[in-house]
Amino acid sequence: MNSRERLLTAMTGGQPDQVPCTPDFSNMIPCRLTGKPFWDIYLHLDPPLWRAYLAAANHFGIDAWFYDGHLGFHHDATGVEYSHEIVARSEERLVQRTVITTPDGELTGETTYYVSDPPTPTEKLVKDLARDFPKLRHLFPVPTGYTTEPALRQKQEVGEHHAFGACIGYPGFQNWMGYMEGGVAPLVYAEMDCPAFLEEWRELHEKVVVTQMEMILDSGLFDYVLLGGSGSITLANPTLFDKYALPTLKKLTAMCKSAGVATMLHSCGKEAYLVQRAVEETDLNCINPLEIPPMGDCVLADIKQRYGDRIALMGNLHTTDIMLRGSVAQVEAAARQAIDDAAAGGGFILSTGDQCGRDTPDANIRKLVEVCENYGRYD
Repeated sequence: MNSRERLLTAMTGGQPDQVPCTPDFSNMIPCRLTGKPFWDIYLHLDPPLWRAYLAAANHFGIDAWFYDGHLGFHHDATGVEYSHEIVARSEERLVQRTVITTPDGELTGETTYYVSDPPTPTEKLVKDLARDFPKLRHLFPVPTGYTTEPALRQKQEVGEHHAFGACIGYPGFQNWMGYMEGGVAPLVYAEMDCPAFLEEWRELHEKVVVTQMEMILDSGLFDYVLLGGSGSITLANPTLFDKYALPTLKKLTAMCKSAGVATMLHSCGKEAYLVQRAVEETDLNCINPLEIPPMGDCVLADIKQRYGDRIALMGNLHTTDIMLRGSVAQVEAAARQAIDDAAAGGGFILSTGDQCGRDTPDANIRKLVEVCENYGRYD
């Protein structure tokens, strides 16, 4: 099998020729390998992150987890304007100020771009949910159409060797905290003080992503769709997940199942409850990264025993203790243990917890590839 065939077979619960090797290094390692300041990639798109990731995947010979395929969505954004300005600059960082002008007023924020780390929002757009919600509505326009041009260019570069995926998010605290000054805390207060705003936000967000999914499936370009929800449980709780995220996940996965397109969900941190709900309530095909305690709450062998016949699993080597700080021998032992715990019968992709660190030794990544090629063969 080639990488595309191997990954898609495992993702949909089948048994490929060998366990796919798909460590999570979608950000820092690809940027490091370019040799450029990280702001070149994140701010100037030189190269865009998806191209840096594809180069890194080919460099290490992994089964690429390419989920950055983009349709060009069209929107009716009448009255909404974005402006960006670099307001501070040093050898270590750039600070970009963003002003979004809407028919109901302005939203302002800042993002700090680092020379050798990913960017972070250092001022978020929404300072007071009740005051700013009329402006926030304008940031969730439902797509009115799409163009395939950007996705076709990407797919040509990815080629037939790797699976070609798209990514969309879903409602919930894990997404909305990115808009809120103060992060999760003001959302918790809003749940008590003004829940109607959160329910309207959920409805707005769902309309956007359901329409995006309709267009992704209509295009016929994608092998699978990644549902991005980092911290869905960790940044909320099971009750809030069921209230704000689960209804949309049920719709999105049902749409993909009907169209014959595989789905994968990414949610770092605590995930055991999410696995259970995904199996019981959705048509999800595969879930990752199934992080071990204390980063998460998943024991791979237990998850496999409970749910491995109903959902494919992707994970779950510790990204710091094993991948970043561990020896090659420790990486090999952990990889073999993960294969022992979850590979039987297929439906398993060897991966790591969320996001390998920038300085993860190349030898440790290459060892994962070697273990899958030698120890992870099904024949």
